[in-house]
Amino acid sequence: MKKKKKGRKLSRKRDQRKALLKSLARELFLREKIKTTEAKAKELRSFAERFIERAKEKNLTNLRYLRRYFAKDVVKKLFDEIGPRYKERKGGYTRIIKIGYREGDRAKMVIIELV
Repeated sequence: MKKKKKGRKLSRKRDQRKALLKSLARELFLREKIKTTEAKAKELRSFAERFIERAKEKNLTNLRYLRRYFAKDVVKKLFDEIGPRYKERKGGYTRIIKIGYREGDRAKMVIIELV
């Protein structure tokens, strides 16, 4: 019975899943646009928007929170570029664009980008 359990398992154990999402979020913040499967992108959306929300206000608490997850270069970009860009925006910082199916296994592929 699935009661109040959210999120996708992505065929991975908890630690591997967290590492995957951290890696995808890092690449999204550095490149601002990545290509991945639909399930990973939908899971990444809520994960990444949490960090953008923190980056909108620069204080010690938010800095320490982001440093737990990312290296200095990613945190710097979040606070200097991405956070101020969305200062007035209430949410919806990412966009998912469907681009078809992957050739090998017919997985649904999408592009996820920062708005």
